Amino acid sequence: MCGIVGYIGPNEATDFLLEGLRRLEYRGYDSSGVATIHNGDLAVTKTAGRIDDLARTLKQYPAPGTIGLGHTRWATHGPATDENAHPHIGGRRVLALVHNGVIENFRVLKQKLTQLGYTFSTSTDTEVIAQLLDYELQQCQAAARDEEQITEPYAMLVEAMQATLSQLRGTYGLAVVFRDWPDVLLAARLGSPLVIGIGDGEHFIASDQSPLVGRADKIVFLADHELAVVTAKSIRVVNRDAGDVHHTVKMLEVDESQVELDGFAHYMLKEIYEQPETIRNAMRGRLNRDSATAVFGGLNLTAQQLRTIDRIVLTACGTSWHAGLVGEYMLEAFARLPVEVEYASELRYRNPPLSSNTLLFAITQSGETIDTLAAMREVMRKGHPVLSICNVVGSTIARESDGGVYLHAGPEIGVASTKAFTSQCVVLALLALYFGRLHHLSYEAGLRVIDELEALPDQVEQALETNSDIRRIAGKYSRCNNFLYLGRQYNFPAALEGALKLKEISYIHAEGYPAAEMKHGPIALVDENTPSVFVVPRGGVYEKVLANMEEIKARGGPVIAIVNRGDEEAAEIADDVVHVPVVADFLQPIVTSIPLQLLAYHIAVLRGCDVDKPRNLAKSVTVE
Repeated sequence: MCGIVGYIGPNEATDFLLEGLRRLEYRGYDSSGVATIHNGDLAVTKTAGRIDDLARTLKQYPAPGTIGLGHTRWATHGPATDENAHPHIGGRRVLALVHNGVIENFRVLKQKLTQLGYTFSTSTDTEVIAQLLDYELQQCQAAARDEEQITEPYAMLVEAMQATLSQLRGTYGLAVVFRDWPDVLLAARLGSPLVIGIGDGEHFIASDQSPLVGRADKIVFLADHELAVVTAKSIRVVNRDAGDVHHTVKMLEVDESQVELDGFAHYMLKEIYEQPETIRNAMRGRLNRDSATAVFGGLNLTAQQLRTIDRIVLTACGTSWHAGLVGEYMLEAFARLPVEVEYASELRYRNPPLSSNTLLFAITQSGETIDTLAAMREVMRKGHPVLSICNVVGSTIARESDGGVYLHAGPEIGVASTKAFTSQCVVLALLALYFGRLHHLSYEAGLRVIDELEALPDQVEQALETNSDIRRIAGKYSRCNNFLYLGRQYNFPAALEGALKLKEISYIHAEGYPAAEMKHGPIALVDENTPSVFVVPRGGVYEKVLANMEEIKARGGPVIAIVNRGDEEAAEIADDVVHVPVVADFLQPIVTSIPLQLLAYHIAVLRGCDVDKPRNLAKSVTVE
């Protein structure tokens, strides 16, 4: 969940490193640092706090050099201090290293290295890698009696790095520079993403593509167990098992406008307002009116193969899990297939009985979520087909799954997911239509679904018009410290997602429940300082949810209701009402999520919270 950048070329490294770290700050912002090499000296500058703190330090104490590394940290081992910030130094100050991931056996390695005379100045697991690499490099240097015996450039560094990696248990994205080899940078990955940007006589390293925008047009994704030897003019990739491998060069598909604020106060607000377009992008080219179905280019399974599927498992984490719950309702309603939604962190360690005709969908924004990746690999190991719903082209989950569907939502930089959630729900609606037409859904019913989907972007535009009402409501309740979010059927996952958004960015305790379950415990929390947010558009259980609202009102609890336009009945009960357009029931969680996102946003702003970088959170969860 940390952010890594690296540079080698003819220009000053820190110019890119600072810019890149700012674009990666959503991956971690406890502390940050850079390391550069200049005139045979290894300089390391690091500080607890945000990138601006690091920038001020570098302005006072510049770190020149045309090769360097940068890191922004989300702490796992040890608190956020100057000492624990990356980069970390190898024992003889001959190398600097940055790391994203967790080394599970670091205590054993630390004990071994301590016995060999190494001393440690931090409480991180990463320092163990730096010290171990220093030790292995010494071993390689002692064994190389004659430099002429070394036929490959940087062979000693590669050998030392491979020896180090072979002893690590856990996950890592690593980048290393060496004081005595100022013309090469090494990068390696296992479970934590790394991408190499190809420039004109220069190369860049980053945890994802966003820092490379405006710097490189072509990129290389590193795969697990790969080590890259990067100079200003060359890239060599070595696989742990296969030796040198041919690396695939891809075009960078992110443009600069997608990673800039464009006049918005925060990335989260920008991404909320991008949703009409991202929903259009998720559907573009995927609706076929002639056949009244959805079409996909990347499932890599034929209609005949998919027709034999008799059970679907959706696995995900966090917001993506909530989208999976929406998908469960859709798939069961349209295709009449049994669907289960599993937390990936639980599925990876379970041994559930899966029939031979079970299909798994892994749902993820980043494509790098470690729990989702591990669950996917476990199900694949058992021989089941696995497809992915993913936003990031070239990500690990996208590459390793048998096929899948891209969201095409563009980079999501705000830590609290917004546009990815609605895009995931749209893609799941397309899949429900597709599987429905394979099974029981009639041609006419399929056309009605297409009509409803095609109208959705404009309806989301209308939902965004609630912003001023939401801002007023947020001002009324921003000092409350507990919220309940309640909905039924399709709107139960919307309630869960609304509660999560409020927790994530405003640090308010909020719980989402099926509205009828409120009577079975949560109603005990109701008082005049605990607002209940009801997601209650008209539908099959509308009257029953109104009765639940009355139960809250009878106990003195404030009620905020998300209702359809023209609904006067709910307005008579609720203290505050937000009107959204009328849509089909399966699309309600997409439209109702808009005011829920805006409510969380405005409350967080009023409470003085850092909306895009909420405490203790990071965007891409690549550690357990």
